[in-house]
Amino acid sequence: MPDSKRRRVAITGLGAICALGNDARAVWSALQAGRSGIGPISAIPTTRLSASIAAEIAGFDGAAHFDSRRLPLLDRTAQLAMVAAREAVLNAALPSNAAQAHRRGVILAAAIGQSSLDAAYLAFYGEGASRVHPLTVPRVMPNAPASHLSMEFGLRGPSYAVASACASANHAIGLAADTIRAGRADVMLTGGADASLVVGVFKCWEALRVLSADTCRPFSRDRTGLVLGEGAAVLVLEDWDHARQRGASVLAELAGSGMSADGLDITAPDIDGAAAAMQAALDDAGLDATEIGYVNAHGTGTRLNDRIESAALRRVFGRPPPVSSSKSMIGHCLSAGGALEAVATVMALWHGVLPPTAGFREADPECNVDCVPNVARAAPIEAALSNSFAFGGLNAVLAFRRAA
Repeated sequence: MPDSKRRRVAITGLGAICALGNDARAVWSALQAGRSGIGPISAIPTTRLSASIAAEIAGFDGAAHFDSRRLPLLDRTAQLAMVAAREAVLNAALPSNAAQAHRRGVILAAAIGQSSLDAAYLAFYGEGASRVHPLTVPRVMPNAPASHLSMEFGLRGPSYAVASACASANHAIGLAADTIRAGRADVMLTGGADASLVVGVFKCWEALRVLSADTCRPFSRDRTGLVLGEGAAVLVLEDWDHARQRGASVLAELAGSGMSADGLDITAPDIDGAAAAMQAALDDAGLDATEIGYVNAHGTGTRLNDRIESAALRRVFGRPPPVSSSKSMIGHCLSAGGALEAVATVMALWHGVLPPTAGFREADPECNVDCVPNVARAAPIEAALSNSFAFGGLNAVLAFRRAA
């Protein structure tokens, strides 16, 4: 059980960008409407790809957001992280404060600058170039988004990147909350970004034989796999008293987090590990399973993942609350996935609306959960979980409580 004297963590700002829109409000509007951002790939050549669909951000131009001196330093991943962070800080009405810089930090999901890496490899191996872009290393390094956020907002407190594949953002958010609880910071920016829609990455995912050729249908019996997406989401976390003292609007409370390792297989998920992370999140938050009104599922749309997650949900909850997958609309955004899904979960609590699982067509007896099929549902919930389960058997679950 949590220490009754520990610091509470308020969520005071949200920022998001993905295939559904260029800000958190637009993303939430599309999620509520059940509108999928999945469609034909337009940004890269697809002649050598088996899968030709993705959840792309249409029309994003970094030059519209960054000046000509800064833009060459930023891979697309870092650009998306910066855009989401700027929105989150503005949304939180968080003033800059040089005197408090060492009490503010950033923990993001680690994400390789895949556009820059792919371009460097193409130039050297494919085109015979004798040199690559001189800024390739700082653009590619997995901590680049976190570092750029620290410089943009003058954050000099605990700042780093977390690498745990598709659970990275949830791990980052949980660790950012722990940093505040431990008294090491008053304000943390956290979340994740990913822009991996490049030919090299697609070919790697194709080799795993998990990509869908039509769309992502989590929990539906006719599901055929996952769809890659891109995007970013950033949350502003604050010590509860700090937020109240400055008059900030609290969107929700990050009540707890749970983490576990399957310790079994590098790609196949495990019921015990997933269930352990969910139970740990409940315990950390001091919540009973009966208090959870919604779960934002990992919900990738693969045969095995959805079956295992459904079984884990039944183990923890008996009869699970409504469960839906944002990946049915935003795709699998890898290092950004958990952050975007955290934003969706906070919005569900704030608005009292459960976003649907889009594309659902047929119930699967092996996925015996209420996946809120196709149509959003009004539900004044008080608490919710958001699941992220990664290759390598690394699991991270966040527990949110309605602001009060």
